[in-house]
Amino acid sequence: MRIKRILATTAALTCLAALPGCKGGGQAAPPPGAPASSAAPAGAAAGGSLVEAQQYMRQFTGCEDLGTKPDDPRLPSGDFPKVGQWSVTEVGVCRDGRGEGDIAIAVPKDMKAFQAGYQQYVMDKIAGGDGAYGLFSNVLVGKGFVAFPTKSKSAMALLRSNIRVLVCNPGGRVPEGYKREKPLVEGCGLTDFFATEDGSGSPNFETPQDPAGGGGEKPGQPKTGSLGLPRAGSIAELRTLVNNSPLACKEHFSTDPEAVAIESIDFQPVIKGSALDWGVTGRALCGQPADGQRARNLSWLDTVGDMRKLQTKAKAAQQADLKDDGELRATASRLLVGENVAVETNNASARFVLYQMQFLYLNCVPGFSAPSGYRLEKAQVEGCVLTNYEPEHPVR
Repeated sequence: MRIKRILATTAALTCLAALPGCKGGGQAAPPPGAPASSAAPAGAAAGGSLVEAQQYMRQFTGCEDLGTKPDDPRLPSGDFPKVGQWSVTEVGVCRDGRGEGDIAIAVPKDMKAFQAGYQQYVMDKIAGGDGAYGLFSNVLVGKGFVAFPTKSKSAMALLRSNIRVLVCNPGGRVPEGYKREKPLVEGCGLTDFFATEDGSGSPNFETPQDPAGGGGEKPGQPKTGSLGLPRAGSIAELRTLVNNSPLACKEHFSTDPEAVAIESIDFQPVIKGSALDWGVTGRALCGQPADGQRARNLSWLDTVGDMRKLQTKAKAAQQADLKDDGELRATASRLLVGENVAVETNNASARFVLYQMQFLYLNCVPGFSAPSGYRLEKAQVEGCVLTNYEPEHPVR
């Protein structure tokens, strides 16, 4: 599951996982004509059974033809809890004619156990290589029930109530103007921001747009400069910053010059030769060198003293790679830059998570353009851009 809209969130956005540092925004108001909901915590919609869940949701959207049989063909075939899983005691599904989709429903006996179970499921998916899993969460938590709408229109209608989206991917971000509320388990977040790949979810007016996409000025696109890039004061701080990514820096990390100089046929760094010639002041290796076996998950962390020099050298290396067949080698690392730091990696899943941290890829391919919804900013070297869009790895 990949991103378009979440990919583009900016450094001004606040991390869901850091809820203690976030400010709550109160409760959402019900739509005109709907009964006022109580001033309860997020997700405190009246519920407790399938019928009660249906009655509550019908105040905000359609939920007809409630089915309770476990073999109902409208129930999701995967990524949906079964009875007995995560303390779920009932499952059902209804039809939302207004949203032109279905809404699956799970009723857990213990909502904290449900949220903990979902969080572990997300973390297992991430550990299995799907670093993006859960960023486009359609898990909507109410009091006593959880809704899984198949269409964004249904989700958007439900979020006008006290129902909230449960996001447990550490890379989840919430734009300013949306609620950030505390769930029952640490490491997750509740929000009224519904992220979608196709842009049909909650609008994010902080999202930069490709100015070459036509239509004149677009909300969120800076006329000059950047919407923000990450920074770190040292290699140690950079390692901490990327610890939740699939870079393997937490388990396997070295600043030893001999280790940092290691590369393999499968993992080739951007920086070749003296790092100082590239404007780099500090460098570290993440991953497992060969040690008698094949190297695994090699990536490099850099602190940068001269970002223009780094980008100039990286541009030359990238264009030299393109001369062979017009394509970048799959084993060659891509350079993702921050304000004063950089990461070199050929791990697409890791880059995906790094984009959530506001790192941007230095792309110097002639004629490159990014689709609407992705970040596209000016690099410090002519002929290159900074972006979170990779044509070789389109969102899915």
